[in-house]
Amino acid sequence: MAKIYKDKDVDLSILSKKVVAVLGYGIQGRAWALNMRDSGVKIIIGVRPGKSFDLARQEGFEVYSVSEAVKRADIIAVLLPDMTQPSVWSAEIAPNLRRDMNVIFAHGFNIRFGLIKPPNDVDVVLIAPKAPGKAVRDEFVRGWGVPALVAVHQDFTGNALKTALAVAKANGFTRVGVIETTFAEETETDLIGEQNVLVGGLLQLLKYGFEVMVELGYQPEVAYFEAINEAKLIMDLIWERGLTGMLLGVSETARYGGLTVGPFVINEDVKRRMREAAERVRNGEFAREWVNENQRGALKLRELLKQVQNSQVERIGEELRMMMRSG
Repeated sequence: MAKIYKDKDVDLSILSKKVVAVLGYGIQGRAWALNMRDSGVKIIIGVRPGKSFDLARQEGFEVYSVSEAVKRADIIAVLLPDMTQPSVWSAEIAPNLRRDMNVIFAHGFNIRFGLIKPPNDVDVVLIAPKAPGKAVRDEFVRGWGVPALVAVHQDFTGNALKTALAVAKANGFTRVGVIETTFAEETETDLIGEQNVLVGGLLQLLKYGFEVMVELGYQPEVAYFEAINEAKLIMDLIWERGLTGMLLGVSETARYGGLTVGPFVINEDVKRRMREAAERVRNGEFAREWVNENQRGALKLRELLKQVQNSQVERIGEELRMMMRSG
């Protein structure tokens, strides 16, 4: 059974005399910084000159270079993009770390696959909110929060978990629940879920559903509504009520057709290939591929994205979204 931490389990006063440097002021960084400041935590921002630097300053934070922010902090939250982190780590973070500091990651990718190797005399923890940055902030503001995962990679001080949970509480995560995990479990399940279901699998399923109907002679606009637009309504039902609740929330015809035809379309062969994709994550093959792709300028990624952008389904979708927004 998973260990879940709630507000009552966490002492926020651990942070009362600490300075937390949020490194990066993108969607997650901004959300964390604002939430923790609202919780009474001393926050500074480490970011390179640019729009994010200016925005953080406009919103009332002390803003420094990444190097200077690390020097001034007791705790650092590394909220930079995954592929940016290793170079910034070696150039600006690692040289300025001090004994007993606490280093927080929001995703375990670089630790799990050895792209970042922290020194032995600091705490290294993971706090991974299970929601986009906008939701992290919006839910906090309305008095609630989003769930998160917490893990300890390195506990030099003996207080790594307590400090991580305090930061999680300052962000509102323990209002909902923070599940204890490991860097490996968080990283691998995150990547597997993205590839097999949330981004890769879902995108391909929607595209194929649309294309099959168009190839059978149905109007693209009608196919888009049936294969893609209504998918949000189904996901909303699942989010609100679970799988059974969704099934009970659709017509009996949809329920019977879905339960009988779904396993024919998404069959054991699909599940086998999902397992193969999952093994590529677990054995590091995907990480090596992604690092190499990024180092080559992400040319393949840009080409694949362009194919989606130029597809019929995307063109029809844009026309219909504009129609639904107008008036």
